[in-house]
Amino acid sequence: MIEPLMVAAQRLAEALRAENEALARLDLSAAAELGRAKRLASDAFAAAYDAAQKTGSRVAEADRARAEAMALRLRDLSAENRRLLERAIELQSRVIETIAGAAKPAGPATYGARGVLRDAAGGPMAISARG
Repeated sequence: MIEPLMVAAQRLAEALRAENEALARLDLSAAAELGRAKRLASDAFAAAYDAAQKTGSRVAEADRARAEAMALRLRDLSAENRRLLERAIELQSRVIETIAGAAKPAGPATYGARGVLRDAAGGPMAISARG
């Protein structure tokens, strides 16, 4: 019987669609929260597929078009999910590089009191001349 596989495929498609929408909005925290649902749906799909293989289940001719449409939908959603995840990783890498660059002191570093490394700007300074 192929119906449990189709139900699992639908669940996986919905999980991918939801995560793709969050990633497209660059709502990375929402996408991360949806990642667990996607993993669970993926595991359920893999289990249903394995069960169908072990029992020798085949798609009935009447259901062939529905099964093919679902396979194409999963292929397209998965490809889009990969593209959006790669874009999010690239964006996150650029943000981290920007923050790391901003935290790096400008110019050559020098050693200050007690041998502590400090940037060349030296920070605030007060000079007093009494005579």
